[in-house]
Amino acid sequence: MKEDILGTALLDYQNGNYTEDITTYSSLLEDDVLPLPYMFRSFKEMPELEQKALQLCKGNVLDVGCGAGSHSLYLQEKGLLVTGLDASKGAIEVSKLRGLKNTAHSELLKYEGEQFDTILILMNGVGLAGTLDGLEPFFSKLKSHLKDGGQILLDSSDIIYMFEDDEDGGYWIPDNVNYYGEVSFEMEYKKEKSESFPWLYVDYNTLQRAANYSNLTCELVMEGEHYDYLARLTHMK
Repeated sequence: MKEDILGTALLDYQNGNYTEDITTYSSLLEDDVLPLPYMFRSFKEMPELEQKALQLCKGNVLDVGCGAGSHSLYLQEKGLLVTGLDASKGAIEVSKLRGLKNTAHSELLKYEGEQFDTILILMNGVGLAGTLDGLEPFFSKLKSHLKDGGQILLDSSDIIYMFEDDEDGGYWIPDNVNYYGEVSFEMEYKKEKSESFPWLYVDYNTLQRAANYSNLTCELVMEGEHYDYLARLTHMK
């Protein structure tokens, strides 16, 4: 993504210039809004699923797609050594301004860093894989940064509910769709629009099969209130 839409918006909010939110457009969902205050939420304001993930973090933590740093800052306050990773330069700058000590400005697949006890990827973290086919390189990269005995904590949503029921009690999915959870997004902020980028929502069973194929065990930790879930992945023994 050439335009740092997210980073620009986060910096505006951090610097007291909050006048509007980010609008998101997708190939599947209706136009939506990403409220900037939500990116700066406290632990108490987080969904229970996110709170559970943070409580499970241990050791040296890599927070992938850290955004404004809310998850990282909570862990840092709890005494954990945490590194916030984000492809958005503005997001990293905001995280630093908010007090995050360790940051890395990089896309996940290009990140050249150490190994961690916990890799945390929240806010539909698996979406960074982009597509179903993208899960294999995604998992391969995560494994390369995971210590023996370490864990990957990530969340996603099964969006099958968004498709209309057919007469047989199943779901009608268009023929031209490879997998119903593959979506393309655009973001807009102050009349600046990002290029389209792929995003993946994956049902748990599909995630588990893909993880196992990549020699990772996959455990369902918790289900959220709206078809979302938290999963824990570890090295397969």
